[in-house]
Amino acid sequence: MTRQTYYLRTFGCQMNEHDSERLRALLEGQGLRRVELPEEADVLVYNTCTVRQSADERLAGHLGTAARLKRADPHRR
Repeated sequence: MTRQTYYLRTFGCQMNEHDSERLRALLEGQGLRRVELPEEADVLVYNTCTVRQSADERLAGHLGTAARLKRADPHRR
């Protein structure tokens, strides 16, 4: 079986960077391998700060990409 991959993108404050490091460790501890492009990933993870409006606005653009990828591959998570 091929090892699953994940894409992790962080938006917002410095705390989110720390949280994303913890997420990376958890995902890799479960055997997932990180990739640099969302198109290469089985799992898409977006970590954002809802306190900062600019982070939410940037996330909205990425969710459009995620929706397109999900339609192309319904097994993507």
